[in-house]
Amino acid sequence: MRYNKIRKMDIANGPGVRVSIFFQGCAFHCKNCFNPETWDFNGGKEFTDEQIDTIIDLAKPDHISGLSILGGEPMHPKNIEATTKLAKRFKEVYPNKTIWSWSGFLFDKDLKDKEVLKYIDVLIDGRYVDELHDPTLKWKGSSNQRVIDVVKSLKKGEVVLYED
Repeated sequence: MRYNKIRKMDIANGPGVRVSIFFQGCAFHCKNCFNPETWDFNGGKEFTDEQIDTIIDLAKPDHISGLSILGGEPMHPKNIEATTKLAKRFKEVYPNKTIWSWSGFLFDKDLKDKEVLKYIDVLIDGRYVDELHDPTLKWKGSSNQRVIDVVKSLKKGEVVLYED
């Protein structure tokens, strides 16, 4: 498992000031992806427990609202184990901080039985579709994508959209 970069203060990927990690590797290759340098599964740097510790330390200040997990594709079969390990540890240490994640995989089709969802608060799902791009959308790039309240969705057994 590899990662591309860690941002210690990100204000673009979720509400408030967040720590963000961009995992390395994506098989979708969406047209006009905002992060094509993360596509190569062999690129970036090795992701180890040391990076988890770094993220935990970076998120310690009270002004950090949570963790954002992006890519690449954090839910790809090659990445999901590390994504789950990071999310679980983050929630153990910071149960009141949120985890947001972006994935081209669909919540109710591809991810519904994955352990990682137990730790994620909000998931933006669906592949980016350049023809449906709309710069006025909040937290997503194209109108086909959904901003899902994972906690409510798991309780209800169906997709519940996030409302801020």
